[in-house]
Amino acid sequence: MWGRLADRRGRKIMILRASLGMAIVLGAMGFVQNVWQLIALRLLQGVFSGYISNANALIATETPKEHSGQALGFLSTGYVSGNLIGPLLGGIMASIFSYRITFLITGVLLLIVFALSWIFVHEHFQPVATAKAISTKQVIAKLDNPKMVVGMFVTTMIIQASNNSIAPIISLYVRELMHGGAGVTIAAGIVASIPGIANLFSAPRLGELGDRIGTEKILSIAFIFAIFMYIPMAFVPSVFLLAVFRFFVGISDGAMLPAVQSILAKRSPAEVTGRVFSWNQSFQAIGSMVGPLIGSIVSGIFDYNMVFIATSVLVLINFLYFQWLRKSSNKTQNA
Repeated sequence: MWGRLADRRGRKIMILRASLGMAIVLGAMGFVQNVWQLIALRLLQGVFSGYISNANALIATETPKEHSGQALGFLSTGYVSGNLIGPLLGGIMASIFSYRITFLITGVLLLIVFALSWIFVHEHFQPVATAKAISTKQVIAKLDNPKMVVGMFVTTMIIQASNNSIAPIISLYVRELMHGGAGVTIAAGIVASIPGIANLFSAPRLGELGDRIGTEKILSIAFIFAIFMYIPMAFVPSVFLLAVFRFFVGISDGAMLPAVQSILAKRSPAEVTGRVFSWNQSFQAIGSMVGPLIGSIVSGIFDYNMVFIATSVLVLINFLYFQWLRKSSNKTQNA
């Protein structure tokens, strides 16, 4: 729904809608009286979400195609930085103030995001008349390579599932490696966050490299690199080595999603970019839901080690699927 509206009214208005809506909802969470009100507001927060996907679409349409990888890499850096800093700031604010005050402060921060987006974000948008609003079938017809675009949705889902499959067991695996010693919580936090640190520095550079040598080539290399980083994690004897391999996985992550988004940007006409990136966000959400489920099931049936093997197999499937997509797309273009 929001993607369709973005293609008709512009992406800037959608990021303003998302930031203002989430500011109000998160601020309201500071006044809830019971858990059901909190659940209702959390659902409403999901309704108003979409800042990142519309920011992706805005950058994709406003940036020259030959520089889209680097630009989307910078956006990925900002997104990952927020994911790293957010929990830390939330914990500090909750300990200094209270949970309710933390929600209010977060709402104020989102109001600042709304103001900054309103003042400093500029968009060159040609509105589409309501009568000319196109259906899903017509959106697909406008794509020069629908199979590749849909394939990128599936790829996004698998990437997100792979990244999140480790989440349920990472602290337990660290505890096992440390034999239940002191400092497990701190060590688990470091191991969990270290891929984000690697992503922070690698995403813009890998995005720029993809613009130079080819985004599809970068994505293929990232898949192979990730496979060979996940497998050793199942056999590491120490938390230090686990953190090292997690750091290298973060580098591959810095290439994967920005590369997918760059491919979508290059394959999508400006008038349907908002819809395409909104669909991609939906598949990303599915991956975020399926990933922890896979990790929990595998660790429950086998052991923590097998989660890393299963994740490497998942990435291998994604790599093979992407290679098939590339070959079939080349055949279609050459036909």
